[in-house]
Amino acid sequence: MSAPASPERFEETLYPGWRQVFAVDRVIHREKTDHQDLVIFESPVFGRVLALDGVVQITEGDEFMYQEMMVHVPIVGHGAAKRVCIVGGGDGGCLREALKHPGVEPTLVEIDAGVVEFSKQWMPSIGKTALEDPRSRIVIADGVDFMKTADETFDVIIVDSTDPHGPGEVLFTQDFYADCHARLSERGILVTQNGVPFTQADELTTSWRRLRGAGFADVSFYVVPVPSYVGGFMTLGWASKDPANRGLDAATVDARVAGLDLDTRYWTPEIQRACFALPRYIQTLME
Repeated sequence: MSAPASPERFEETLYPGWRQVFAVDRVIHREKTDHQDLVIFESPVFGRVLALDGVVQITEGDEFMYQEMMVHVPIVGHGAAKRVCIVGGGDGGCLREALKHPGVEPTLVEIDAGVVEFSKQWMPSIGKTALEDPRSRIVIADGVDFMKTADETFDVIIVDSTDPHGPGEVLFTQDFYADCHARLSERGILVTQNGVPFTQADELTTSWRRLRGAGFADVSFYVVPVPSYVGGFMTLGWASKDPANRGLDAATVDARVAGLDLDTRYWTPEIQRACFALPRYIQTLME
């Protein structure tokens, strides 16, 4: 981890030649698990911030943008999702959003039990309630092994991973995507975290090729701005067995969410459709 240069700031050095600096009110907790170096500090702008191995992963201030788009876009896109698997996401944020859909049976597959306990203790506002909800099934396992060996199927798989470096790298391979394809039901959808294409262009292009090679009928990306993930739009990978899951008209989206209390702060029925409209510089990375 890049330790704060002074007691008052934290410097993230994810990108060569570019630094993101957070003002720090106080460092709340730090520990080294079997897999990662974790630190939580309080920021006057973002509230509590979790960093793994020196890279900001989630903040209380803007996490809702990421979590809502990771979860509601595929569940609404599917229209009848019941079994939802979240790979990673030990903070419980994606789990929290999935539980807003009546009838959804969520499974969380997290490699590091320490992340789950750490998040419940130190960032409870994000997902503690969801992680302790009796409807949530928590599996402490390697996501790659789980997808390769599981004998169950899911309507939606959400890969809430770190960047494709170190432990997270295996979650960006074509073999893993193909295993996810095999675990999906007939109209199933896979959604992946795919970084910020302005600064991580190769990641998007590589994922585009690998997802297309994994057997999906429809592959694309959609966008969400997350302020603490600097560099403009963040892209989320979309791979579906049914192309109709993506091109929904307004009436269909409205009908699917009618009567639901999703209590969202970013996602709307209009954004469900609009998020797939990609800026030209992102489209170019897919050519």
